[in-house]
Amino acid sequence: MKFVLDGLTVHFPYEYIYPEQYRYMLELKRALDARGHCLLEMPTGTGKTITLLSLITSYQLAHPEVGKLVYCTRTVPEMEKVLAELKELIDYRSRYFQGPGQQPPPILALGLSSRKNLCVHPSVQEEGSRESVDAKCRKLTAAWIREKHISEPDIEVCSFFEELERAGQDAVLDPGIYTLHDMRVLGRKKGWCPYFLARHMLAFCNVVVYNYQYMLDPKVANMVSRELEKECIVVFDEAHNIDNVCIEALSVNLRQQTLDAAGRNITRLRAAIDKAKATDAQRLKDEYNRLWSGLAQQGHLPAQKNRSPLPGGEDTLANPALPQDILQEAVPGNIRRAEHFMAFLRRFIEYLRQRLNVQVVETETPATFLAHLQEKVAIEGKTLRFCYDRLASLLKTLEITDMDDFTPIHLVADMATLVGTYARGFAIIIEPYDDRLPSVPDPVIQLSCLDASLAMKPVFSKFQSVVITSGTLSPIDLYPKILNFNPVVIQSFKMTLTRDCLCPVVLTRGTDQMPMSTKFEMRSDAGVIHNYGRMLVELSATIPDGIVCFFVSYLYMDQIVAKWHDMGILQDLMAYKLLFIETQDVVETTLALDNFRRACDCGRGAMFFSVARGKVAEGIDFDRHYGRCVVMMGVPYQYTLSRILRARLEYLRETFQIKESDFLAFDAVRQSAQCVGRVIRSKADYGMMIFADKRYQRHDKQFAAGPPPLRLEA
Repeated sequence: MKFVLDGLTVHFPYEYIYPEQYRYMLELKRALDARGHCLLEMPTGTGKTITLLSLITSYQLAHPEVGKLVYCTRTVPEMEKVLAELKELIDYRSRYFQGPGQQPPPILALGLSSRKNLCVHPSVQEEGSRESVDAKCRKLTAAWIREKHISEPDIEVCSFFEELERAGQDAVLDPGIYTLHDMRVLGRKKGWCPYFLARHMLAFCNVVVYNYQYMLDPKVANMVSRELEKECIVVFDEAHNIDNVCIEALSVNLRQQTLDAAGRNITRLRAAIDKAKATDAQRLKDEYNRLWSGLAQQGHLPAQKNRSPLPGGEDTLANPALPQDILQEAVPGNIRRAEHFMAFLRRFIEYLRQRLNVQVVETETPATFLAHLQEKVAIEGKTLRFCYDRLASLLKTLEITDMDDFTPIHLVADMATLVGTYARGFAIIIEPYDDRLPSVPDPVIQLSCLDASLAMKPVFSKFQSVVITSGTLSPIDLYPKILNFNPVVIQSFKMTLTRDCLCPVVLTRGTDQMPMSTKFEMRSDAGVIHNYGRMLVELSATIPDGIVCFFVSYLYMDQIVAKWHDMGILQDLMAYKLLFIETQDVVETTLALDNFRRACDCGRGAMFFSVARGKVAEGIDFDRHYGRCVVMMGVPYQYTLSRILRARLEYLRETFQIKESDFLAFDAVRQSAQCVGRVIRSKADYGMMIFADKRYQRHDKQFAAGPPPLRLEA
């Protein structure tokens, strides 16, 4: 259908539009007109993705000055789903413009992912991990490898990359929608490298779909998204955990094994430096001169005979967090020479090793850490800022391609740069052992980011409109605080229903009227454990097909399942449903999910035990008969004794005036909503949602948000 929305002609590929979709489009258009950012929540199953795509692509048609749509997803399946819906929309729009004298407006959209998901080279595809695929690719595409290939044809290069470069300006994609599969098929057909073709075509696309990391992780964003124009519209879909993604992108953990491996990396690099001195000393001298000029001038090696305009194997991760003014500075003199830089890193690693020899937990700010560092080993914070780029420059100069072998030294340089750059928003936490195994020494030094806004700030300041949306953003009012931005639109939409297809229930007591809760002081009570077990037995006896049960943690799930086995409850459950359990092993969990679905398909019925914040809770749908009931066993609060969490809570209180109890309740509510939302994936679906904990009924200050809100209109 085609309709006019507030003066904008919108192309929508279906005959009907839901009221909430129409209201969503109105609010989204308001934000785009105001050239500001927005927070929009609309329940799953209401067509949020197609609503976004229809409005924004129509807006691009009406406003040619608007830049690309950059659509960020969490997973590859979500990326493929977005591109499939966009293809359906563009097919509809093309049919609409087929009249006499009408020409459908061309559109180019593609998905960008890692080499592992796009590479078509036979030997590279055989590699297992993403890191090994990247390393093998670099060995075949680095400029110096290709230059040597000219004089020594026995040296292997990538035929797909070579063919893409030979095509030059002709290596372009025709207008259309290209999924990852489409890119691989086209790559094999034309003999072009799909990964570097996608990177090359980013500048010419109308729509780009890629992972959060390409926008939020500075190391990746500065390499891939640097050239995107300010007028782009950036969408973060399924963004209920966006603050956690930001924090993970800027956090670094170093263990004893990592530091030992980093020491071995330095030994290898020192040997490579000595070899370069003996065979090509001019190369090291040229690097020294570039570093003297400043980081901004040393980003590329001198032009080589066979240098490609495309980024090749020498293309490495960018600096994790350098302000632009530092890029103009000359690298400090004490790390300009390669051998001096190696000695500098060795001193820093030795200092970190000494800090790991502790018997009690230590927590300190970056300023305290730097003061102690300078006092003990005379290393200045300013010098640390340049470590990551100095290391990247050295690896390029030494023509090293197997980057996966040098991950440990990269982590050390990453930490050095972050701790030298940011005075606030971070904490250094040194733990001598894991709390769960206090008798086993496992020291770790953690540079933990406490402020999610540090990763979001460059995105909000660079792009004129950023859309943060999800099916479960409630309570929505805390996001502007923790991400530190001022949205022009904040709106939460309700799902309109023509029939009663949901039955939310808060269960506070068992059949013996004993209160039910997973509070720490109650969770080991035999009566509480028995009541939870009997509840599941009674539900499984009544409800057909699939039941999904979410626990607050793996540890609690293991404990309660063991107790149920001793009580005979598991045997009673198995009489009605087959039982499958999520584990921390991805292969085991995938197998369990497949068998769970088979049991539901054949009519036997099954129950799946899962964990809040686990892989299943974040990305697996239990639609239709796979999820006729979902049980949230307790309130999924974070582990409040975690030092990292406590440091973050203190930072939020001091910086944004967010109370600890408010943030913990907010986080627990959004996790609960995410879990129970797994079973309702469309308006035609139906099911029960059971919140089994007496705390869901409370509305006091400690749990002010109340139970997960169900946005429904009858």
